[in-house]
Amino acid sequence: MTDVTGAPAEVLHTLFHSDQGGHEQVVLCQDRATGLKAVIAIHSTALGPALGGTRFYPYATEAEAVADALNLARGMSYKNAMAGLDHGGGKAVIIGDPEQDKTEDLLLAYGRMVASLGGRYVTACDVGTYVADMDVVARECRWTTGRSPENGGAGDSSVLTAFGVYQGMRASAQHLWGDPSLRDRKVGVAGVGKVGHHLVRHLLDEGAEVVITDVRADAVQRVLDQYPGRVTAVADTEALIRVEGLGIYAPCALGGALNDLSVPVLTAKVVCGAANNQLAHPGVEKDLADRGILYAPDYVVNAGGVIQVADELHGFDFDRCKVKAAKIFDTTLAIFARAKEDGIPPAAAADRIAEQRMADARATR
Repeated sequence: MTDVTGAPAEVLHTLFHSDQGGHEQVVLCQDRATGLKAVIAIHSTALGPALGGTRFYPYATEAEAVADALNLARGMSYKNAMAGLDHGGGKAVIIGDPEQDKTEDLLLAYGRMVASLGGRYVTACDVGTYVADMDVVARECRWTTGRSPENGGAGDSSVLTAFGVYQGMRASAQHLWGDPSLRDRKVGVAGVGKVGHHLVRHLLDEGAEVVITDVRADAVQRVLDQYPGRVTAVADTEALIRVEGLGIYAPCALGGALNDLSVPVLTAKVVCGAANNQLAHPGVEKDLADRGILYAPDYVVNAGGVIQVADELHGFDFDRCKVKAAKIFDTTLAIFARAKEDGIPPAAAADRIAEQRMADARATR
């Protein structure tokens, strides 16, 4: 079913009527000469210009691309609010296979599309786009971050992302066990790629016992070679979540890691990881709480990256960013306190705090 514009009715319902909507603006972009088809979704500018990455992905349908952009943009509003940034939430998706369809001309055309919004949306990297791509986009659009140091940017944001997750783990330990130290805690890290392998270093430096897994054997081997005799590897995530004595589980790969199959068998007492959208569907947060598992909301603890790209707009300073990312410790503790006070799961508490910050900003306009 479509409306008079030909857009699928469920997309417009999401945008205008559902609790997942409320977006300020959605822009459909096309440049026939380069093959560019993109969607830019701006969820909120209550706190400032919308900030969020550009995803380059071979969506099956245009409707799927629009729906993903809407969902991701909304998530960025909450992430930026909880990170204490003066930015709203936005996201862009480019439809296509980045391995086959990405060209310099297409990225330049995309940059012109972002620039046409006059600063309402600031773009950065996401799945399928990289620092080198942002360098190209920036040639046409000054509202671009996530660039290389050679082009005035901060480069790879995974270092601060991992540091923020580590701070979230320390806060979780403080809340649950009364001590932020992770020494002798057994921590399982699922996914030891860009962020995960940095997280492993923080854990080992503090004396944690680390167990890892990854779908890529080379990623696992890299960590084992880097820390000989100090890290244990298991075959897959299914084995990792069942490890006896696991204190903390850190999903650092794909989303949906917490679902109806994994939560009932999870041995960890804490979940705190870098992956986005860890809760497979609404209700999983309650399932975790019912099992006595403390969940550190993903969009709160993995905000180190967005803190970095936001800082880049003002002239990147790593030490300044690290101080901001360290505050994830206090923010996570505040969420746990609010959850206890309101009698709700931490994920719901984080949403309430973010929504209040955005509402307060709108009220003062």
